[in-house]
Amino acid sequence: MQFDTKIAVVIRTDLASFLTSGVAAAFPECIGEPYQDGSGTQYLSLIGQPILIYGADRMALTRALERALARNVKPAVYTEDMFKTTHDAANREAVRVVIRAELNLVGLAMRAERKVIDKIVDGLKFHN
Repeated sequence: MQFDTKIAVVIRTDLASFLTSGVAAAFPECIGEPYQDGSGTQYLSLIGQPILIYGADRMALTRALERALARNVKPAVYTEDMFKTTHDAANREAVRVVIRAELNLVGLAMRAERKVIDKIVDGLKFHN
């Protein structure tokens, strides 16, 4: 199946965390149906399209953020400072008190038209 959109997650190459919840919250239409196994056990829904995971250092993360914003794509962000917090309000505050140019980004997630995402992540390699 070919999707009109792409979901991309760009994370610091030394970090294995993912930001898909931001995409799911902003685009509920990308959530698939709940799962059920042959025994009738119910499972939660997943995002119903592939998620491409790219690795990046801090400079490449900043470049991807700027490219996204220049194309009117609103990403989910995760910063180093958010590792020190214990709840959502504190996470938002950790981002709010730092200007964009000084955010210590460790991850981004975004969903947009395929060609737009391709331009945002141009030059990045898939995370391994």
